[in-house]
Amino acid sequence: MRIGLLTDGGYPYATGESRLWCDRLVRGLAQHEFDLFALSRTAEQEARGWVQLPLQVSRVRTAPLWIADEDTLSLHVPRGLLSRLLSGGGAHSYGRRERRRFTTHFTALATAVCTAGATGAERGDGCEAAGRGQRGDGGRAAATEDTRFTEGLYGLAELACEHGGLPAALRSETAVRILEAACRAPGTGRTVQAATVPDLLAFAAELDRVLRPLSLDWYDEESLGAVDLCHATSGGAAALPGLLAKRFFGVPLLVTEHSVRLRSHYLAAAGTPLSAPVRALLANFHGRLAAEVYRQAALITPGNTHARRWQERCGAEPAKVRTVYPGMESGRFAALGENEGDGGPDTLVWVGRIEPAKDLVALLHAFAEVRGAEPDARLRIIGAPAQGAEGAGYLAHCRALAAQLFPDEAADAHAADDNPVSFEDIGGAEVPDLAQAYAAGGIVVLSSVVEGFPISLVEAMFCGRATVSTDVGAVVEVIGGTGLVVPPRNPRALADACLALLRDPERRARLGSAARARALELFTVEQNLAAFRGIYLELIARAPVRRNAVTADADGGPRPFATPPEAHVLDLWPEPDGILAPEPAERTPSWAGRGVCAGALGGAGDGDA
Repeated sequence: MRIGLLTDGGYPYATGESRLWCDRLVRGLAQHEFDLFALSRTAEQEARGWVQLPLQVSRVRTAPLWIADEDTLSLHVPRGLLSRLLSGGGAHSYGRRERRRFTTHFTALATAVCTAGATGAERGDGCEAAGRGQRGDGGRAAATEDTRFTEGLYGLAELACEHGGLPAALRSETAVRILEAACRAPGTGRTVQAATVPDLLAFAAELDRVLRPLSLDWYDEESLGAVDLCHATSGGAAALPGLLAKRFFGVPLLVTEHSVRLRSHYLAAAGTPLSAPVRALLANFHGRLAAEVYRQAALITPGNTHARRWQERCGAEPAKVRTVYPGMESGRFAALGENEGDGGPDTLVWVGRIEPAKDLVALLHAFAEVRGAEPDARLRIIGAPAQGAEGAGYLAHCRALAAQLFPDEAADAHAADDNPVSFEDIGGAEVPDLAQAYAAGGIVVLSSVVEGFPISLVEAMFCGRATVSTDVGAVVEVIGGTGLVVPPRNPRALADACLALLRDPERRARLGSAARARALELFTVEQNLAAFRGIYLELIARAPVRRNAVTADADGGPRPFATPPEAHVLDLWPEPDGILAPEPAERTPSWAGRGVCAGALGGAGDGDA
């Protein structure tokens, strides 16, 4: 079958999220043909190029989300389509009918976004307002706002494809006035009502960036209309093309989220310079968008139960959610197996990216207590700082704290100074590769305060290492009783757990063996590929054949036996619980039948693999 793989800031680029997972998926399912539809986030990401693609990737279409101004956009979009897209510079470039359509659809979307703050995001929970957990009048009001949001979203998409100009219209004075009226309307939250004109301009710019996929030229019978299944590798902007493919062509949508995009937005928003009203509006919008993506998806595959809980809270139907753990390569850890390792049983090892969320400060304070009880214990912190000044500054702070807590020691008058805490990087003489990092000690420690799917724990489990972890994210789900788990931000509990394993080698070995067996059973690439192989076939088997491209041969004539005879009998096909029911014909826009998206962002980085 032909799969449309939708990515945002990852595959096929050499850097980004879910890059390795997507590459393993495409290479592992060689019996299928893949078309890639990729959104890039930065100019640096595009400059680094793509990874080498396998033969089953037949086509790659790319588009930048980071472009904001017309001068930069002209470098990425053909001149003819650019003039079509940005002609006139705003909503005033539309004719009277197009201006009326834009005003109607954008008003509906803005009203839904601004109203969401009064019920959910005003309390920091935008997805609750868009979800399905509301009752009585509140539930009916939420349903009304959901309808407004979807009508506005799809109406803007049709307008963009028929006439172009949507990016400029979203930044126009008309859009700002509509936003201002929606924010001042009765029923909006206090934070949203406090939005000033600069706040509205900032939100309009962010909205233009997020909705940029609506203006692409991917929505015709030769692109997304030709695939059998859309597989979005995340929610948010990556899923927008899948929503339009389902609405316009009836293509089933599969959504995979290893970390919930809405949760990532909440975590990232706290560190931005945006004002409180802008953050509230963005939270409302992303909450509405997440609810619509989950509503239209035929199946949702979170990477862990922690992500699943977020999805269900934000409106995903439990019957459509199926947990599929991300597969990881276990072969490079096989040689290490369940051996004791080079570092000795008295050594604690931490492996990962050094940043504040990992809470190495708590780990160092915990190790101070461990060192007081077990003088021979050592701690090896192996990893590089996160990119940017924050990562480098945090590493310097941790080094200074370690020097303060553990002054250099000497065994006797003739020995050199030694520190029980070391900071090392993978690739050096002592730690040449990742497997050797886990071999450096008998116990692997994770001290994070924020975590999604703990990759370092799974790698430690492949190596047969006993682990001590904080109870965050999907840690408990991954460990499953094969390691010790303590509350986050609690150095005393972390120290006690480490001491318990340091003093009990038999228990440490038993936990390590159980951890390795669990990892090999649940978290390998093979189990991940087997799961998606079955999911692809299941969704296609439940999807009715509706497109002429499927039932026609190379010459345009009918393909023998492509359609069962029952398909020609009226009212015979049952509706499969409404999940994959074909869209009504009247919902298909006039331009979809022509196979042309007249106002699209054409050719932005397009190419054949």
